[in-house]
Amino acid sequence: MKPSTSSFSRRGFVRSTAALAFGTASGGVVSSTANSGKELLKDLSPAVQMQFMRPAQLEKAIRDFPVAYVPFGLIEWHGRHLPLGNDALKAHGILVKAAERAGGVVYPPVYFHEGFPREYLVPVLTALFERLKKTGFRVILGVSGHNVQGQIDMINRALAPIVADGTVAGAGLWEITLSQGPDSNTDHAAKWETSNMMFLYPDLVDLKALGDGPLAPDMKPPDGIGGLDPRKHALAEVGQRNVDLAAQAIGKKARELLEALPGRREASGPVTIRPGDWWMI
Repeated sequence: MKPSTSSFSRRGFVRSTAALAFGTASGGVVSSTANSGKELLKDLSPAVQMQFMRPAQLEKAIRDFPVAYVPFGLIEWHGRHLPLGNDALKAHGILVKAAERAGGVVYPPVYFHEGFPREYLVPVLTALFERLKKTGFRVILGVSGHNVQGQIDMINRALAPIVADGTVAGAGLWEITLSQGPDSNTDHAAKWETSNMMFLYPDLVDLKALGDGPLAPDMKPPDGIGGLDPRKHALAEVGQRNVDLAAQAIGKKARELLEALPGRREASGPVTIRPGDWWMI
């Protein structure tokens, strides 16, 4: 389900997805991946994260599967119990899991959002995507954990000149665009986002900070939480399943886009990560 671009808001997203959420955190959740039957581990492999890779590792990754995943988020209130960088951390974790399964490389999280002047920000993002293209990537997926239409529009506007010649494919997505359903959804600092962080970054979650009293509804102060009460419904197992399904769907989409391009899996040019040929992205 993709919300309307004309009327979409974060609060509207929370309302539109509430009907899909189960009443209990454990309903329908399993702890193994759908395809392999192997347990999805919360550890995020440095082997697919660009900032940790050595030149030869990046060269090989691009030759094997020339897909770049770029996670987007912002610094934003996510209740008193979650980190302010929740959205980008969530998107980054899901993309690392996608790359671990399907291949490709994950760029470090980008902490920009649609509230910055887009006339300046979109060209900056286009320059980033252009550098990824010149490095040899054939597919660029910008994935936002901040479920607001404006951020997806910003990503797609920045990608438009990059994909115009047909040699590279790209898309802007929310982390659950391709997997949304009873076991894969989102909200604002409630059941789903809290569960994601309990799986990926359990040390960053402090449910005790919410106290024992009732929470203000519909993202209202002082709690700013939209969705099911995380104290009752959030579980690491729910986050594990959500992350797994989102990662599977994003990896599948990357493969489909790559295979549809001319030359298919071949990099867009010689991949040589060394001084004189390549210095920085």
